[in-house]
Amino acid sequence: MAKQSSSKKQRFRDIKQGKEAHKKPSTQYKYPYAKVSEKMKAFLTDSFMLMMPIMYIVVYLIMDGREGFGEHKLLGWIAIFIPLIIVQTLFMTKTAQTPGYRAYNLKLIDENTGEKPTLFIILFRNFCAMLSFFTFFGWTMMFFRKDAKTLHDLLSRTAVIRKS
Repeated sequence: MAKQSSSKKQRFRDIKQGKEAHKKPSTQYKYPYAKVSEKMKAFLTDSFMLMMPIMYIVVYLIMDGREGFGEHKLLGWIAIFIPLIIVQTLFMTKTAQTPGYRAYNLKLIDENTGEKPTLFIILFRNFCAMLSFFTFFGWTMMFFRKDAKTLHDLLSRTAVIRKS
């Protein structure tokens, strides 16, 4: 034990005196995963740019106001989320980015290929995102994982990365 301790002290001294270069631990990931803060900012941007207009149309034009929406909440939320999924899927299929992802320089990739995911994978991911939103567990996973992946990213084998 004393031998090991003295070798650690000597290594520290060597690094401090510049005799040995300090080695940074190599990252185990092959992609520059987006940080939680970047993903949250992109989510908020998408909420205001994509979801709010859809909500306005559904609540005030289709359901005839708050009272109508209050009477048929489940139908109202379905009428909001289906177009939202379609719009997000169209954005991601075309450029692998939503407006929020573009604003924060993020991109969605297929983990297996490193390229833009297929239409089916994006659609599956967006449906899983809506389901995991209601379970709350799927979205909170990103706070506990080093790669900040959510449940829908794991299920669809996709990742949100920083665009270089």
